[in-house]
Amino acid sequence: MTKGETSAERILAAAKAEFLKLGFEKASIRAIAAQVGMTSAGLYRHFRNKEEMFSALVEPTIAECTARFETEKANDYALLAKDQLEEMWSNSSGLAMLLNVIYENFDAFKLLLCCSEGTKYADFTHEFVSMEQQETLAYLEAARAKGIPVNDVKPEEMHLLLSAYSAAVFEIVVHDFTKTEAEHYAQTLITFFVPGWRAVLGI
Repeated sequence: MTKGETSAERILAAAKAEFLKLGFEKASIRAIAAQVGMTSAGLYRHFRNKEEMFSALVEPTIAECTARFETEKANDYALLAKDQLEEMWSNSSGLAMLLNVIYENFDAFKLLLCCSEGTKYADFTHEFVSMEQQETLAYLEAARAKGIPVNDVKPEEMHLLLSAYSAAVFEIVVHDFTKTEAEHYAQTLITFFVPGWRAVLGI
C-alpha cells in the first residue's frame, strides 16, 4: 500500500464521519482536512471536491447491490422458466439479500438515505424504486408470455406500491435497527406485503 493510498483511506474515513454527522451539505472540507492533519489544499490533491469523496464512499456499495440484484433476477427468471412461482414467493430471498447488503455496508446506506442531499445521490430511493418498477413490469410480461395469467398493473400504481415497500424496508437504516431487529421486522413486512403483492400482480 502506497503512502498516497494510505492518505486517501484516512481522508475517506474522516469524510465519512463528517458526512454521517452533518450531512453532505453542511460537511466541511476544512474539518475533514484537519482530522487527517492536512491543509485543504493537500486534501484536494487526493479528491477534487466533497462529492468525489462521497462518491468514493457509496459507489462500491451501489455496484455490489446492483450485482446481487442481477443474481436474484436470474434466480427469479429460472423459477419462472420452471413454473415454480410458489417457491419464488415462499423463499423471500430478495429481501434477505437486501438485508445482507445493507448490514454489510450500513454506513454507505446511511449516507445514501440520510446524508446525500446536495449530491447526485439525493434521489437514490426514487432511482431504486424506478429500477424495481422496470424489472417487475418486465417480469410480469415474461410471465404473460408463458401463458401465466397476470394482472395489468399501471406503471404509476406499481411505482406507488414499490415506493411504499422500499420506504418500509429502508426504515431499518433511518432508525438504526440492529440486524436482529431488522430480521424480525422483515418477517412483519413479508406477512404484510406478500399477500397484497400476490393479489395485485395476480401470480
